[in-house]
Amino acid sequence: MSSSGLYVVDVDSVVDGSARRLVEEGRVFGRLLVHRIVVEYLYSEARKGLSHGFTGLDELSRLLDMSGEQVEVVVVDDEREPWRGVIDLDTVKRVVRRYAWKSSAVLITSDKIQYEAARAMGVQALYSAEAGERRLRIEEFFGEKTMSVHLKEGAPPLAKVGRPGRWAFVEISREPMTRREIEDIAREIIEAASRMEDGFVEIDRPGSTIVQLREYRIVITRPPLSEGWEITAVRPVAKLSLEDYQLPEKLLNRLLERAEGILIAGAPGMGKTTFAQALAEFYARMGKVVKTIESPRDMRLPPTITQYSKNYADLGELHDILLLSRPDYTVFDELRSDEDFKLYVDLRLAGIGMIGVVHATTPIDAIQRFIRRVELGMIPSIIDTVIFINEGRVDKVYELMMTVKLPTGLREAELSRPVVEVRDFLSGELEYEIYTFGEQTMVVPVKGKKKTGTEAIEKYVRKLIPDAEVEFRDNTMIVRVPRYSPRLTARKVKRLKKLAEKHGYEVRIIPF
Repeated sequence: MSSSGLYVVDVDSVVDGSARRLVEEGRVFGRLLVHRIVVEYLYSEARKGLSHGFTGLDELSRLLDMSGEQVEVVVVDDEREPWRGVIDLDTVKRVVRRYAWKSSAVLITSDKIQYEAARAMGVQALYSAEAGERRLRIEEFFGEKTMSVHLKEGAPPLAKVGRPGRWAFVEISREPMTRREIEDIAREIIEAASRMEDGFVEIDRPGSTIVQLREYRIVITRPPLSEGWEITAVRPVAKLSLEDYQLPEKLLNRLLERAEGILIAGAPGMGKTTFAQALAEFYARMGKVVKTIESPRDMRLPPTITQYSKNYADLGELHDILLLSRPDYTVFDELRSDEDFKLYVDLRLAGIGMIGVVHATTPIDAIQRFIRRVELGMIPSIIDTVIFINEGRVDKVYELMMTVKLPTGLREAELSRPVVEVRDFLSGELEYEIYTFGEQTMVVPVKGKKKTGTEAIEKYVRKLIPDAEVEFRDNTMIVRVPRYSPRLTARKVKRLKKLAEKHGYEVRIIPF
C-alpha cells in the first residue's frame, strides 16, 4: 500500500485489533508508527475502568511484540502538536491524522469518518475494518440448544441448555478457566463490537460492559465490581412469529382491535422478549408503524422497525422523538426504573399504543408495579391487557376495567367506590379488585370467594317465590320478580337478604 513503507495507526484500529491483523496477514510492512497520544488516551480510559482502555493497551502490547523483520513498530511523539492535558477521542484522531499528513505516511483506521477526513486532506489511508474476520471464541461454547454461556475465572465453563422453563446447567469442560483466558475472550468481544456493523458496546462502566454482538447479548464484569472476571453470553434459542403461539381467536381480535396498553410479564428467562418481538413483527405486518426502546438492543427485528437505545439518549430525548414521529406502537423492553414507567405512562396517555415488558412472578405483580406510580383511576387507561408468559407460552391474559361498586366482602352500601376489576380475559371471571380503603390501595383476590351450591340457593328462592328468576354476578345475587307480584312480601324480602348474607352475597331485587 505504501511505497515508503511508513504507516501511522489510529486508536480505533488498535482497539478492535484490525491493525494487528493487517500485520499478521502481511498487508503492512516497513515502519508502523504509534503516536504517544494513543498510548496516553488508552491509559486514561483504562484508569477510568473502561473496557476499551484495557483492550486497547493489551492490543498495543501485542502489536509492539510483533516488531521484527517484517514490520518495525515505533512509538513516536511530536513536541510541536499542542495536545497535552486534553485527551479526548476527537483530539486523539485530529493529532493522529495531522501526524500522518506531516509524515507522508499511510493512516490505518477502521473509523469510516476518519478515513474520509484523511483522504480529504490528501493523506493516504487504509480502511482496516475490512481485515479478515474469524469465528469468535465465545461462539465455540454455544451448541444448537444452548441458551446462555457462563464463564468465570477459577470455575469450569457452564452452559444453560434447553428452552425457556425447561433447561439444565451443563459443564462444557471440567477445566477451570484462568483469568487470562477470560480477559482474552473479553478483549476479542470488545474488538468485534468495535468493527462489526451488527455489533456495538451498549454500556461501558468501570467494572462492567454490556455488548450486543449479532444475536448475542454479552455482559462482562471485572474487579473491583466482581471478585473475578466473568462473562455471561445469552442467545435466543428460537425466533417465533405470533402464529407460532397459537393464540385464541378472541385474544388475536383484541390485539388487533382494542389492546393499546399492553404489559408482557413473566419471570426472567421465560420468553417475554421473544413474545414482544413476535408481537412487534405482527403489528408491522399489519401496516402499523412500530418502534422499540431497548437496553440493550437485543431484539432481532426487520429494518422497518426502528430500535432506540436508552443508553445513547436520555428519556426526555426519546419522549420528544416518539411524540413527534407518532408510531402506532412502541415496544418498551424492559421497564425497570421510575423514569421508565413515567415515559411509558406519558406516551400511552398521549395516544401511542404501548407494549411494556416487565419482570413479574405472577400476572397481578405486573399491575402492582404501576399502583404506587400513578393514580388508581388512571390504571385502566394506561394498561388494558396483561399477557403473562410462562415457559415460553401465553399462560394468562388479564383485562382491566373501571367500575363503581361495593367491593367484594363489604356489606354497607355507602362503602361503594371506584374499583378496578381485573378479569381473566378468556373466561371473563373476576379475579382481583383494586380500590382505595382509607389511605391504602388494596389489591384483593376475589376468585374462589363465592360460595358453592348456587343451584340449591336458586331452588330455595324459587320455592319461596315460584315465578322468580335468579342470577349470580360476581358477589351479587340478582332476583328478578314480576312487577307488583303479590307473592313478594316484606317477610320474604327479609328472608332473601338473610339467605344472601349467609352465603356471602349482596342481594338485589329487580322487577321485570
